[in-house]
Amino acid sequence: MIDENALNIYTDGSCYYSPRRGGIGILYVWANAEGNEESEPFESIGYRGATNNKMELQACVIALRECRPYMQKGPFQRVVIHLDSRYVIDNYNTAKYNWQKQKWLNINGKPVANADIWKDLLRVVQKLKIPVIFRWVKGHRNKHNKIVDKMAKRSAKSFLNDPLSIVTVRRRITDKKTELGSVRMEKQRITIRIISSEYMKNQRTNAYRYEVMSRKSPYYSNADLLYSKEILKSGHTYYVKFSGDKTSPTITKVYREVNKKVK
Repeated sequence: MIDENALNIYTDGSCYYSPRRGGIGILYVWANAEGNEESEPFESIGYRGATNNKMELQACVIALRECRPYMQKGPFQRVVIHLDSRYVIDNYNTAKYNWQKQKWLNINGKPVANADIWKDLLRVVQKLKIPVIFRWVKGHRNKHNKIVDKMAKRSAKSFLNDPLSIVTVRRRITDKKTELGSVRMEKQRITIRIISSEYMKNQRTNAYRYEVMSRKSPYYSNADLLYSKEILKSGHTYYVKFSGDKTSPTITKVYREVNKKVK
């Protein structure tokens, strides 16, 4: 059911791999003066190098940024965004009341992922000067959800924008998937291979997904995530020292690159 006193916006994000790309779906829905439902889709092209969470967030940003013409459809008291993303629903208030005050670090001091898009979302909400409510709906349960789901997939297959952030990715050597916390920070010296890297400009640090290459380590072949201001390259192997902070995994020192390839 739509909120008849609101401009209702249904959004969705999608992500495909090989190559990685994503898309967004946006549908504006409102009740006219006679109480009948009207709707209009907003088509948008996709993005290279996307993740599903990035697309769910970006769909909300674009939907609110482009909603002003639809605000003239009625005397709306609020805007309601209907979406099936727990990522957005569960973290919006934390982003609004905590993360931005903590310089986009979470309670454990870890850099918040997708901080640029979260900042854009808070900015467009503030500019609207009307209450914005995010309402979770179970995916694929009504006609509006199904429409934006198809739009998001179509968007991902269209002409693509540049990535929202630069992420470089290389294939894993080990067969384990990334599991957060699978490698404990024990101030150990260890050899790791970088699987992916992303520069987080708000926090001025780098996020690295890595795999452990030290065969004598109890964490050999595990894949995890950590942060460092050191510039490391995806697909390269390094001998490093980890921190002892279990809540915020970081590299405290890079000793050398291992088996550096000579061109």
